Amino acid sequence: MRKTLIVMTFLASPSLLAHESTTSASLASGAISHAPLGVMGDHTHKTGEWMFSYRYMRMEMDGNLDGSQTRSASQITGTMMNPGPYMVAPRKMTMDMHMFGAMYAPNDKVTMMVMLPLLKNEMDHVTRMGAMFTTESEGVGDAKVSALVNVYHSLDRRHRVHLNLGLSLPTGSIDERDDTPAMSNALLPYPMQLGSGTYDLLPGITYQAYSSQYNWGAQLMVTHRLSENDNDYTLGDRYELNTWLARSWSPSLSSSLRLKHSSWDNIEGRNPELNPMMVPTADPSAQGGERSDIAIGANYLFTAGSLKGQRLALEYSVPFYQELDGPQMDVQSTLNIGWQYAF
Repeated sequence: MRKTLIVMTFLASPSLLAHESTTSASLASGAISHAPLGVMGDHTHKTGEWMFSYRYMRMEMDGNLDGSQTRSASQITGTMMNPGPYMVAPRKMTMDMHMFGAMYAPNDKVTMMVMLPLLKNEMDHVTRMGAMFTTESEGVGDAKVSALVNVYHSLDRRHRVHLNLGLSLPTGSIDERDDTPAMSNALLPYPMQLGSGTYDLLPGITYQAYSSQYNWGAQLMVTHRLSENDNDYTLGDRYELNTWLARSWSPSLSSSLRLKHSSWDNIEGRNPELNPMMVPTADPSAQGGERSDIAIGANYLFTAGSLKGQRLALEYSVPFYQELDGPQMDVQSTLNIGWQYAF
């Protein structure tokens, strides 16, 4: 972890990039003008500009961690003769998200952004008796509305800062149900729900810098829950820091390296319909933690023809550090694929 951070800091050092041309024509143009796909709300637009986007994300989890230590299903459930702390253990989980977005700039100072996700969650379990079963949930997640407000740019336009001022709306269900061996139409645990059930503030700040061949930057985002939801609990606040370095290979193509560190708190309160001793995903005290990921990505911008202004991007990330209030599911990888069209 330390070596990776040193390498990123070294590569992104402005002194190393100072030899690059800084003419306004070469800065912030082409594929290099965009941060990696996994960074949301990374750029603003000029007056009257629109952008529509679609992103697909798939996160895969396998096994469980308690702290940074692996916990097997048998350690979580135990046996009938020697019971463990829970009666059911999660084994695998996949999360698929289709995110639809739109951006519009009423003026050069402010860019408005709206995002609506469609989610599908699937989780495999094993009981203390050895029975296996799968639960699923699918539907609309929490919509987000944001204003990206420009607050600084250097005279040579190489350095820019904007505020991310967002609000998450409770459009996602917190009452998803499915059949389990213990009950038909059972209420699903917290990670299987589609939303938070609360209005959440999404403050943040984004810094980007450019040269003719490089884009580097950082973004800090916070998710702050404003209240308790209708099911008597509040998801934990979340904090996310991204830093990245991207390199241009042509006006159409760039590649990127990104580091992300996330931390999130445990749930406050609990849904009285969920038994916290049934499965770790229903235990409010087993939901917090922190994780660091490293991601590689690429952007391709169509610069001519009928597809001009459209961008294709992908990014693949894996964690290199996890410390979880567990047992909690172990993230293996995340894949992002996206399309954007600006005009």
